[in-house]
Amino acid sequence: MTRLSVNINKIATLRNSRGGNNPNVVKTALDCEAFGAQGITVHPRPDERHIRYQDVLDLKQVVTTEFNIEGNPTEAKFIELVLTTRPAQVTLVPDALGAITSNAGWDTITHRDRLIDLVQIFKGAGIRVSVFVDPIEKMVEGAKICGADRVELYTEPYATEYPEDPEKAVASYVKAAKVAQEVGLGLNAGHDLSLENLRFLKEKIPHLDEVSIGHALICDALYFGLENTIQMYLRELEV
Repeated sequence: MTRLSVNINKIATLRNSRGGNNPNVVKTALDCEAFGAQGITVHPRPDERHIRYQDVLDLKQVVTTEFNIEGNPTEAKFIELVLTTRPAQVTLVPDALGAITSNAGWDTITHRDRLIDLVQIFKGAGIRVSVFVDPIEKMVEGAKICGADRVELYTEPYATEYPEDPEKAVASYVKAAKVAQEVGLGLNAGHDLSLENLRFLKEKIPHLDEVSIGHALICDALYFGLENTIQMYLRELEV
């Protein structure tokens, strides 16, 4: 079974645009769980322009499904936050400071020593560690060497190429997924996955452990409603 983790960053973005607490981030997370989501993902950034550090602390108190915190582990404040909240999973993402959204995976060869140290810190606290990587076989192998439990494949290139040539778009992901399976890594995927392209990815990579979806899902919820949208995404994974 592939788990659906809903990234609620966009809910926080909307809230922050007006101040106050509407929409309520914590209530949205609880609603997502009630509507069938099997996980909640947040990606706090240093400027707290969407998810705030206090949101993470608050969510830890109430989330009963899998809690996944994404972020740049070179930020000391991020490391402290993860160690304080001890989520089920931390996803290490090499965000550039001020980046609008994640736009590349780790070079697990160049940054091997740093990643080894970070993975040991989080695993020592009993947290499963996933490393965000591009669909490149040697980067997947490098994540294994670093001690990661899983990799998350960065799927924006897949989503961009999918409308023109689905088979070509998914080819490198199938190869990377095969390597992950061979070396004993769990497999996640995320970024720009949608109702349009999710089923095909799942069909080609049936052993996906988890997909993390935020932007497209929240956009769809504006038209279909949050409960219905989550059910629609879950159905796309039932292949």
